[in-house]
Amino acid sequence: MIAEQIQKLSVELPQGTTLVAVSKTKPNSAIEEAYAAGHRDFGENKVQELCQKAETLPNDIRWHMIGHLQRNKVKYIAPFVHLIHGVDSERLLAEINKQGAKHHRVIDVLIQIHIAEESSKFGFSFGEAEALFSQENQYENVRIVGLMGMASFTENEQQVKREFEILSAFYSEWKAKKTLTILSMGMSNDYPLAITTGSNMVRIGSLIFGRRN
Repeated sequence: MIAEQIQKLSVELPQGTTLVAVSKTKPNSAIEEAYAAGHRDFGENKVQELCQKAETLPNDIRWHMIGHLQRNKVKYIAPFVHLIHGVDSERLLAEINKQGAKHHRVIDVLIQIHIAEESSKFGFSFGEAEALFSQENQYENVRIVGLMGMASFTENEQQVKREFEILSAFYSEWKAKKTLTILSMGMSNDYPLAITTGSNMVRIGSLIFGRRN
């Protein structure tokens, strides 16, 4: 089933779209099945689980940290993480830069923009992101490669579409100035809308691995 779902999504998604298979809480055997089907991008939201899986699974997997990341946990993933999705503060950006320097790496990150109505979601406001982008690059060991946003959890498709469109317009505005290449929007429940509004990276878990327990 897992291999079939990966294949189905790979055909369905536009060329150039990265599919991050969200493997959080799933056993290594499920990831190995997706890996055997040729998939390499996997997303985890807990640092401890991510580190355990990275130690035991093939080393050519591209691990994405997709959850809210605490500053004191950055040091554990800094040696190997492929992309950190949810950079939601300058303090976190500074810590990633510090840990990148320690490991002689430039770590790729996405700036998370708060686009949802729920206050529980994290992220920079558009104004804060503009201020960050307007600064000279002071982080030698961090590379901001794009933006990430999570729409409101609602059945109102027009609202979700509107939130995605606002982020997509902001991405288009800054893409050329900052050489951004990734707009990460869309999960299992809303990725078709995200794709139509310009997303080129989607995070999909339950459609691939089944619902989490």
